[in-house]
Amino acid sequence: MKFENSLAFARKLDKEDALKEYRKLFFIPKVNGKPAIYLCGNSLGLQPKAVEKELKLELKDWKNLGVEGHVYAKRPWLYYHHLFSKPMANIVGAKADEVVVMNQLTVNLNLLLISFYQPRGKRTKILIQANEFPSDYYAMEQQIKLHGLKPKDCLLEVTPRKGEATLRTEDILQTIEKYKNELALVMFSGVNYYTGQFFDLQKIAAAAQKHHITVGLDLAHAIGNVPLKLHDWGVDFATWCSYKYLNSGPGGVSGIYVHRKHGRNPQLPRLAGWWGIEEQTRFEMPKNFVPQSGAAGWQLSNAPILSMAAHKASLDIFDKVGMKALRKKSEHLTAYLEFLLKQHPQKDFRIITPARKEERGCQLSIQTLRNGRSLFDRLTKAGVIADWRKPDVIRVAPVPLYNTFEEVFRFAELLR
Repeated sequence: MKFENSLAFARKLDKEDALKEYRKLFFIPKVNGKPAIYLCGNSLGLQPKAVEKELKLELKDWKNLGVEGHVYAKRPWLYYHHLFSKPMANIVGAKADEVVVMNQLTVNLNLLLISFYQPRGKRTKILIQANEFPSDYYAMEQQIKLHGLKPKDCLLEVTPRKGEATLRTEDILQTIEKYKNELALVMFSGVNYYTGQFFDLQKIAAAAQKHHITVGLDLAHAIGNVPLKLHDWGVDFATWCSYKYLNSGPGGVSGIYVHRKHGRNPQLPRLAGWWGIEEQTRFEMPKNFVPQSGAAGWQLSNAPILSMAAHKASLDIFDKVGMKALRKKSEHLTAYLEFLLKQHPQKDFRIITPARKEERGCQLSIQTLRNGRSLFDRLTKAGVIADWRKPDVIRVAPVPLYNTFEEVFRFAELLR
């Protein structure tokens, strides 16, 4: 489609939008009494209106049933995590027994690294992208130390070429090939939090698997944003948060993916808790830990029901829409934002997110070339809720579930 830089054209696109009705399912924050231009779903997604209903249901069962809600609640709490197996599997491209909702992202990353970072002989290194999210650095550094090794010897970073902001796939693949006999793990984010780059996870996984190197993913900025096929790609493990594109509330419950070939291996080392054993024997209180089959065998404690209730409200929407339709609108919406930004002189900013739709999700990272923080503050006062990342980047994410083409147009006009 040929885009036009006009409010009338933006409104025409909104009128033709097949997903326009879904915006009504979310609360839109206000600034100065008017609906904000909310472009921060990459940091915290908006609240689905159904959250209140889902929470009230669980609060009512807790109020009326007490402990018996574990068995007699409308959705018995003992089995609450089963509600998410199918919808989460659909979102990440997995089998239902390969996913489970539990804990928080960095907690889950540490649990998974216990199982999947097993340095032996010369194979001690973890390949990561440069400028990875700090929490991932911290987790991997400490896991390396737990094995009596030094992070400076074991963390191997792939960096962009001089003058470039993002990584080239060929450089990642060449690094895997070069260090194939030293790598114990390739650990990548699906989408880089700073640049918004969506990596070619299929090629990265294939390159690692060729040399029997374990592959793990942090999908914090990819889940609910870009198409994923974790099982088909042969990814070994992954984890994510639910409060960004999955709109499940601040600090919302996380989830994990473990490929079947590992989930069905009870000998794989792991940290253990009673929620990870077979459900049929859980209340027989067996002394020895025998994990249940699948990703659920990594559970430690019983489910945080109230957090999961909010999660359910959002996943019900994803179930209705589907990732295929969301991705189609996302590509269109983000491309329109890029088109509008490029209508303006590029002396004050540049887009560092890749231009190819296959290499990005919703997010565009705008690198400011002068007075960046001042510009961001002015946008905020004008009713834009976006995200500032030091030293000089404004992150904006038009989310297909609730953002409109008119909002994108108005943001570009305000930036100008």
